[in-house]
Amino acid sequence: MNDKMSNALVSVKNVSVEFDYQDNFLSRKQKIQAVKNVNLSIKKGSFVGLVGESGSGKTTLGRAILVANKITEGQVIFHDEEKDYDLGSISKKELKEYRKLSQLIFQDPYAALSPRMTVRDILAEPLEVMKITKTRTETDDRVREIASKCRLNLEHLRRFPHAFSGGQRQRISIARALVSNPKFIVADESVAALDVSIQADILNLLKSLQKDLDLTYLFISHDLSVVAHICDEVAVMYLGRIVEHAPTRELFSNPKHPYTKALLSSIPSIDPEKQNKAIELKGEIPSSMNPPSGCVFHTRCIYANENCKKTVPQLEKLNGSDHQASCLRINEI
Repeated sequence: MNDKMSNALVSVKNVSVEFDYQDNFLSRKQKIQAVKNVNLSIKKGSFVGLVGESGSGKTTLGRAILVANKITEGQVIFHDEEKDYDLGSISKKELKEYRKLSQLIFQDPYAALSPRMTVRDILAEPLEVMKITKTRTETDDRVREIASKCRLNLEHLRRFPHAFSGGQRQRISIARALVSNPKFIVADESVAALDVSIQADILNLLKSLQKDLDLTYLFISHDLSVVAHICDEVAVMYLGRIVEHAPTRELFSNPKHPYTKALLSSIPSIDPEKQNKAIELKGEIPSSMNPPSGCVFHTRCIYANENCKKTVPQLEKLNGSDHQASCLRINEI
């Protein structure tokens, strides 16, 4: 079954992203392997969560899909209704078209907005730069429309960002991302800097906008409780690789990979009777400049054997289901 038939909006195929690092102490260049051989299919209309520790490659993968990071190997295909965009070899003309179709919601609403621009000008800027609207009246109409959808009052459009709270600023950031009428949104830790009560409001807004505007999300987060609340399916990353991918309910109720089990065991519970003992991961996450051979998780895995140190496990479906995991000993543990 091809990607068109499977209703995929974004197809990530064997993607790797590397960066050059200048080591001044050793006077030589080194490679940082941020993402390695990642495969991911994001279905149209889905809300996909991407989780993992800091340094696992989540943001790098999201930026690669947005053509903000160069893809070293592999292929990312964006399946629009009219044409397919090969993001690894996209032309400048196609990139201008693709920028209208995919947008990013940043983590920090305080740093993402220019303090010298009014909210109206912040929302109008993408329309003017991308030449989506032709007249000021048309621009203002679109700005008012998207502001209303993001629960911003018309009087807010005349103010500057410093006059708003964190939640209001994040709604402005969301409105700016949506003003060009995109189809795909990468939300990179977009509620991490907000209070818990405000987080719920923003998450509910994202969900309602998904239904209203027919959006597809890649939601990058380290907060598993947030992911469980909002996402349809979840991919777990460790040291540049996806180690498990499954529908949200299935992943949280029946995790298969040892790393996923450790992550889920660390979720705190307010119910004393349901508190589980967290699985302790010994040692630190290895360096991306010198990743371990074989399974990248074997240095911290209590189930690892000699074969795990030599053989790279592949992400495979379990019993023909949508649940995928990459572990050589998955049937034993």
